[in-house]
Amino acid sequence: MRKLIAAALCLAATVTATGCGATVEPADSESSRSSAITLTNCGRKVTFDKVPERVVTNDVGITELMFALGLEDRMAGFAMPDDKGDLSGVPWKDGYDKVKWLSKDQLTKENVLDARADLVFAGWNYGFREDGGFTPQALKKLGIPSYILTESCRNGRTDSSRGIMPPLDALYADLTNLGRLFGVEKRAAALVADFRKRIAEVRAKAPTGADRPKVFLYDSGQDQPFTSGRYAAPEQIISEAGGVNVMHDVRDSWTTTGWESVVERNPDVIVICDYGDVSAEQKKQFLLSYPPLRKVSAVEHRRIFVLDYVDLVESPRNPSAVARLGAYLRTVAARS
Repeated sequence: MRKLIAAALCLAATVTATGCGATVEPADSESSRSSAITLTNCGRKVTFDKVPERVVTNDVGITELMFALGLEDRMAGFAMPDDKGDLSGVPWKDGYDKVKWLSKDQLTKENVLDARADLVFAGWNYGFREDGGFTPQALKKLGIPSYILTESCRNGRTDSSRGIMPPLDALYADLTNLGRLFGVEKRAAALVADFRKRIAEVRAKAPTGADRPKVFLYDSGQDQPFTSGRYAAPEQIISEAGGVNVMHDVRDSWTTTGWESVVERNPDVIVICDYGDVSAEQKKQFLLSYPPLRKVSAVEHRRIFVLDYVDLVESPRNPSAVARLGAYLRTVAARS
C-alpha cells in the first residue's frame, strides 16, 4: 500500500472539508425539501422521490465526490480495494473516519441490502457490471435507486464503450447533479467554480502549438497496455496540463490498445497510473526495458511521470493532477 501524499494534492495552506481551495458552506435550504427531483444522468431523465439518507458508493473517486460536497452524513458506507493508497492523510480524512468501509472488493447486492442503502452511486466498471448481476436495473427491482458516474456512461458504440462528454464536463455534471439532489447547490457551484479557476491558471501557463508534448497514459498490462481514450479523465488532465493524449482518437474511456500503436505515435512522456499489486517503479522498469519501446522518445529520454489512481479517475483530485502534470510538462517543453 503506497501513501498518497497530501502535500501533492493541496498546494493551499489550508485544507477544508471540501478538499483543496473551496470551503464548506452551511447546507442550502433545499436540503430539507421533500418533493421529488428529476436529474439527467447518462442522457436519461431520472427521478428521485426524496433526498437519499443512506448512500452507498463504490471506489475512491466516487466516494470522494460525496466527501468533497460534505455529504458523509448522508452515507451508509463505501466499497474500495485497499490498493488505492493510505487514505489517512487525505483532505477528506474525516469522511473516511466517519463512513463505514463495507467491502475491500466491489459492491454486491448483499453489501447494499445490509447497509439499508437508499441510493447506490457507482459506475460501469466502477462497481456496476453485468457479470454478477450488479446493475442499476437489478437494484431497481430491489427498490434501490442508482446514480451512474457520468465518466462511465455507456455510449452505445459497442457493448462496453463508455463516455458521452469531455471528462471534466462529466465531473462538473456530477457535482452539479449531486448538489441538486442533496440540496447543496451552493457547495457544488463553489467547487466547480474553484476547479475551473485552478485549471484555467494551469492552462494559461501550459505549452501551446508544436511545443505541446505527446503523452501516453500507462495503466497496466504487458501483452497489451490498458490506457485512456478521449472520455476518461486522463484525456483532459493531459490536455489542460499542456500535452496531447496520443490516444485521443479512441472514442472510449479506459480501454486496451496495442504496443504498436504506442510505438507509432511516439509519445514524448509516459504517465504511469499508480495502484494495484504492481508498483509504479515496477511499471517504470518494465517500460524502460521492454524492447519494442526502446526508440520511443519518452523511454529514450526517461520522461516518465507518476500519478495516483485517484488522480486519474473522475474525482475532486483532478485539478491537482492537472497542476502537477502541467508543471512537469512545462519542464519537458522547455528542454525540447
